[in-house]
Amino acid sequence: MIGINAQIYSTSGGFQGLAFAIPIDVALHVKDQLVAKGHIEHARLGVTLQDLNQSLAESFGLKSPDGALVSSVVTDSAAARAELKPGDVITQIDGQPVHTAGDVSSRVGMAAPGERVRLAIWRDRATRNVEVKLDAAPSPSAARAELDGAPGKLGLAVRPLTHDEQLQAHTDHGLLVEDAGGAAALAGVEPGDIVLALNGRPITSVEQIRRALVSHPKHVALLIQRDDQRIFVPINLG
Repeated sequence: MIGINAQIYSTSGGFQGLAFAIPIDVALHVKDQLVAKGHIEHARLGVTLQDLNQSLAESFGLKSPDGALVSSVVTDSAAARAELKPGDVITQIDGQPVHTAGDVSSRVGMAAPGERVRLAIWRDRATRNVEVKLDAAPSPSAARAELDGAPGKLGLAVRPLTHDEQLQAHTDHGLLVEDAGGAAALAGVEPGDIVLALNGRPITSVEQIRRALVSHPKHVALLIQRDDQRIFVPINLG
């Protein structure tokens, strides 16, 4: 066995289509954690990566399309603390060459939170070495948070998006609405919506919204993604 099918993309709704599989070494790693601890801990670098093609490689001064291009960096993440930037190309991780973005994701996925990895970064047509201490990826269930701000109530229960949910929504940030009530529900926010920004600022954590509610604002504007549509929703907090 080389992998376990996890998802399928099908235009017909049947079993014919493009299948996505979890590599068997990752599955075995998860099994070992479940047996030893009863739960799973994932490490997180805090970047969105994409593969290079020849045109992109040449525009960054690389001869071949090997490496993982950093397209965005999550605020307050391990990558941000290590000063990684959009436009960096990760060419090696722990001394091993990086050919695609999946090489980095696989290595980070096998690491434990708090583990350090060594990255070779191509920036400004030169190589530099960076050591990064990986964060713990948030648990969707543990990170669920009620957002009720006095005197009015925002009335949302939200959690960070999983990696698969980010891919499906084509975003590298945002919070998934699990329940909506109070002012948010009155404004039209529904479970399943994704909160992308508050008052024009991208949202990457529950704490950002909490801080915005500390001053008890009378109004806030949420950028909501629903299906493939994005719209600003004004919310009256009273």
